[in-house]
Amino acid sequence: MIRIVDSSQVGRILARRSARMTEAEAVVRPILDGVRKRGDRALVEFAKKFDGLDRSTVAVPQRDLAAAYVALAPAMKRALRVAAANIRAYAKLQLPLAKSAVVARGLKLGQIVRPLDVVAAYIPGGRYPLPSTLLMTAIPAQVAGVKLVCACSPRPAAAVLGTAGFLKLANFCQMGGAHAIAAFAFGTKTVPRADRIVGPGNIYVAAAKKLLAGEVGIDFVAGPTEILMIAASGNAAWIAADMLAQAEHDTDASAVLLTTSKTLAARVAKEIERQLASLPTAAVARKAIDANSAVIVVRSLEEAVEISNRFAPEHLSIPDASLLGGVRHAGSVFIGATSPEAAGDYASGPNHVLPTNGVARLRGGLSAADFVKVISTQEVSLSGLKRLAPAITTLARAEGLEAHARSVEVRTGA
Repeated sequence: MIRIVDSSQVGRILARRSARMTEAEAVVRPILDGVRKRGDRALVEFAKKFDGLDRSTVAVPQRDLAAAYVALAPAMKRALRVAAANIRAYAKLQLPLAKSAVVARGLKLGQIVRPLDVVAAYIPGGRYPLPSTLLMTAIPAQVAGVKLVCACSPRPAAAVLGTAGFLKLANFCQMGGAHAIAAFAFGTKTVPRADRIVGPGNIYVAAAKKLLAGEVGIDFVAGPTEILMIAASGNAAWIAADMLAQAEHDTDASAVLLTTSKTLAARVAKEIERQLASLPTAAVARKAIDANSAVIVVRSLEEAVEISNRFAPEHLSIPDASLLGGVRHAGSVFIGATSPEAAGDYASGPNHVLPTNGVARLRGGLSAADFVKVISTQEVSLSGLKRLAPAITTLARAEGLEAHARSVEVRTGA
């Protein structure tokens, strides 16, 4: 049975488990070094050992991807088209725009936007196949204009291969874990070197991304998935269903309800038990509910929002838009009872690759903007430079950089 506690215990309940990152880093370091030094040879060895690879290369032939798409059921193809259209439309909204403006006489400032050359999407292949994650990672990169969008999965299910065919990806590899991250970070004869690697993974994937950040761009180091829901009233069956939808991801997942109603708290707890009885994924969800989840009775919705901001959840569900103004930290916000988190996981459009473990204090979810560079431009006329010269030369000489000052004065005749 899920715990029901009051807000005085919120710190203990919402304390995240510390990931065993140090141990994971020790495990993945020799794998990273192996791929760095021996390239494809090491990569294939690791893929055969960990991913069940039965070929001499990790590259999946294009014909296999195309055939996998053809073999998908018509309903699956329709679902891909619907989801892809919304994801693509939302990604277009996220792109920064090229712009320029004259901000002072003789001073024109602006920005140009250029896509990354190569992006790699990591698609987990563990407990569940995740074609939706391939949509969420590849489509924003395509919208951004990335020249080469690559993807990998350690044990790609037919639905994942079919989705790769649907997206017409030019490079898809059967590989996972730290060796896949290393391959994209360093590049091999088979695997292109990526500018950025995105997508969720287990602790070893997270450790590899953390160790290689700087050599390659990453989205974020992810932890267990989480949802925090706020409600004063509502349909207990709907709320319980949303909590279980999160809990079934992983035994380390967490689902928390903040409510002002003790009655609703009890109803939701009862509903969770009722729904678990027939849930095919109950073995996973039960552990997540018992170990990492809770219903917390709070004094007010305002207190609930403040608790949420302290936690910075990956997914935040609120009853209506009136609370949105108080939300400072969240990966993605679901507004209203008919906006379940599952809609965002699959087809509504916003990305489901989201910051966990409090990283929502720093950034939002994966965006088309993650796949472009915003490059500043500046155009200064001679008259504009003369007006700026006193400020430039004064600051340059204050820093002891005489050549900086002279580079201006040689133009202005000072």
